[in-house]
Amino acid sequence: MENAKHMATPMSTICYLDKDEIGQSIDIKKSRGMIRSLLYLSASRPDIMFSVCMCTRFQSNPKESQLSAVKRIIRYLLATMNIGLWYPKNSTCNLIGYSDSDFASSKMDRKSTSGTCHFIGSALVSWHSKKQNSVALSTAEAEYIYACSCCAQIL
Repeated sequence: MENAKHMATPMSTICYLDKDEIGQSIDIKKSRGMIRSLLYLSASRPDIMFSVCMCTRFQSNPKESQLSAVKRIIRYLLATMNIGLWYPKNSTCNLIGYSDSDFASSKMDRKSTSGTCHFIGSALVSWHSKKQNSVALSTAEAEYIYACSCCAQIL
């Protein structure tokens, strides 16, 4: 994929991943190996965390459409090799946390996906993205559920 077209974003904003029951199956070992490598990279590249986590949901029976999403992440990484985490030497020690949640984004079970990130000063020290365990009945409820989780993580 060295000569592949570079991508500006790790995942398309108009296309959602789903089970793709009728799609062509691919080699499980190849798919899991690629995703495992991307999970390793996500420790220093939080910008790909959400996209990689979306791809991990389909590891038991990967299809060609999911493999194309994994390849898009790799093409994004090729275009953004100079991006990474930066920890400045003389920054303040304020602890700041942010959380965000979408409402019922998963087409399969209508659960919301939420994420948090935590900073000490201007340095990112923790981030998390997860599908919520319960189905929220409103956008406000989805935000409230994960705001509580964000506060627990800070504590």
